[in-house]
Amino acid sequence: MTSSERELTSADFPVHWPVLTRWTDNDMFGHLNNAVYYQLFDTAINAWINTSTGIDPLTAPWLGVVAESGCRYFAELKFPQPLMIGLAVSKLGRTSVTYRLCAFASAAGETELLHPVAAVGHWVHVYVDRTTRRPVPIPETIRELLATAVRD
Repeated sequence: MTSSERELTSADFPVHWPVLTRWTDNDMFGHLNNAVYYQLFDTAINAWINTSTGIDPLTAPWLGVVAESGCRYFAELKFPQPLMIGLAVSKLGRTSVTYRLCAFASAAGETELLHPVAAVGHWVHVYVDRTTRRPVPIPETIRELLATAVRD
């Protein structure tokens, strides 16, 4: 863990996506199982893109496939806490995008943006042709959306 990751707050992430957890997301220790964070990150990324662009990912001629992911955990989260996934684009390439993500507890309707993060992750999507699985440029509509969330 780097000290800079530990010092991040929700304000470091321009997109905040609310997510719900389920009773079954807790593990035998009473907190969210580590694998659940990856599901929440995936949900936030794809929901943000799909609802913001109107693109149907089931019929598009390309796919965004996960090439790499990781997560560091700083504090416990558990069902039924209301959660937010923070999202920032840390690198926007020609055929790939690298996200920095976080998970934090947030009360419903809350407007305060300085929540400590409970977990920080990264996620790399590479865009590929649906048939050949060869890399293709990020579709322009998605690139324009991603550009709005670029942060160093």
